[in-house]
Amino acid sequence: MLTTLAVLMGLSGVAPVAEVGRSEVDVALVLAVDTSRSMDFEEIGIQRQGYVEALKHKEFIDAVKGGLTGRIAISYFEWAGYVVQDSVIDWQVIETEADAIAFADRLEARPVATQRRTSISTAIAQGASMIIAGPFQGRREVIDVSGDGPNNSGNPVTPARDRAVEAGMVINGLAIMLRPSDAPDGLDRYYADCVIGGPGAFVLPVHKIEDFAIAVRRKLVLEISGLSPPATVREVAGDAPAADCLVGEKQWRDFFER
Repeated sequence: MLTTLAVLMGLSGVAPVAEVGRSEVDVALVLAVDTSRSMDFEEIGIQRQGYVEALKHKEFIDAVKGGLTGRIAISYFEWAGYVVQDSVIDWQVIETEADAIAFADRLEARPVATQRRTSISTAIAQGASMIIAGPFQGRREVIDVSGDGPNNSGNPVTPARDRAVEAGMVINGLAIMLRPSDAPDGLDRYYADCVIGGPGAFVLPVHKIEDFAIAVRRKLVLEISGLSPPATVREVAGDAPAADCLVGEKQWRDFFER
């Protein structure tokens, strides 16, 4: 375990902290939200509003209250080719409806902006480092990655995924499939084979922008309650992934060679 944490810290550049004195919660949840330029401002605005509505919804609050301790810790950041540092909303305990509304209001107040490229590996490393360095010990520790394309910047995605899973974390995905992606077999297949991992990990696809809020709420409730996803949701792939986990990197290399 210590070796895994050391590798994670080397990847993320964040120093580890001692486990002593960490407050227990049912779930330590990081929301890692893609704001790359493959989505326009309207889509990113609707995505943002989807998270805001989900965090304020009764289903989300009921899921929180239904846990063993009745409290979770949640944090948020935006990413594209890099982590947008001023987007980070640090850990907050959600125990009551007022807590959830306060966190959602902080998120809603953020300006909408886009950035270049797509580095899922950077998002996973950031989420893992925030969990390890944070003040909360979750009975489950979850990195919730939303995105609309494969990794094409930074380190390859699978080593980052594997290190986080080895450290006991679960990575779930929200595959935004509003347009054809660079993943030939579908972005949900790419996420299932290359991005998500850990016990019960799943990816939920979104095909219509108007369905985004429902999809986010559904995913948050599953993550907080620890329920198994329905059969229609892609779960973590087996030992032999069907998707090419370097497809994004290869496409960028071909683009620059041309």
